[in-house]
Amino acid sequence: MNLLLIGYGKMNRLVEELAREQGHGIAGIIRRPADWAAVPPGSAVGIDFSVPAAVMDNLAAAFKARIPLVIGTTGWLEHLPAVRAQVAAAEAGVVYGANFSLGVQVFYQAVNAAARALPAEYQAYIIEHHHRHKLDAPSGTARELARRLADAGRPQPPVASVRAGAQPGEHTVGFDAEADSLIFTHRARSRRGFAQGALHAAQWIEHRRGLHEFSEIFAAAEG
Repeated sequence: MNLLLIGYGKMNRLVEELAREQGHGIAGIIRRPADWAAVPPGSAVGIDFSVPAAVMDNLAAAFKARIPLVIGTTGWLEHLPAVRAQVAAAEAGVVYGANFSLGVQVFYQAVNAAARALPAEYQAYIIEHHHRHKLDAPSGTARELARRLADAGRPQPPVASVRAGAQPGEHTVGFDAEADSLIFTHRARSRRGFAQGALHAAQWIEHRRGLHEFSEIFAAAEG
């Protein structure tokens, strides 16, 4: 598999390292919009770890170049309805996700089960902590957790965000009642798990079409 790295910060540098270890090729790196002009059509699978403001332009460029795309950037989901329509019109393949860690996918499932099993007096809350350079707050993962709680019939939970230090990512969901409480925490030790998940998503979408959330891929693999 050949990869086109869109953005070249810490995440895609790690994706490049893992990709080369696994025998994948790097077809190119997009550091600025003008770099898209040198991309041969259909030459690779793109992995976008750029910035939220660039996602829509990168999508349009990927569609034009007939490049399937994995979007690891967060903070753009207000555009999701428009993206869904554009992916369908272009007959393109796109995977997006708030978090590409496989451990987080299990974390989602545990939170889903607790949210549905516990009675209403258990109030849910979310706390997330990321490094000081992360741009969006709350994180995409925290927003996804809040969405899943809503789908389970829970009121909108309070969300607290911390931006300090070098923490790759930590998310806690608590369910608190007078009698007792349950606390679920996922703590990333490094960015390696996110990069590995992005590579898994790239292999999955390479010859597929449509817009897919990363949890769909995980659920399919588990099934």
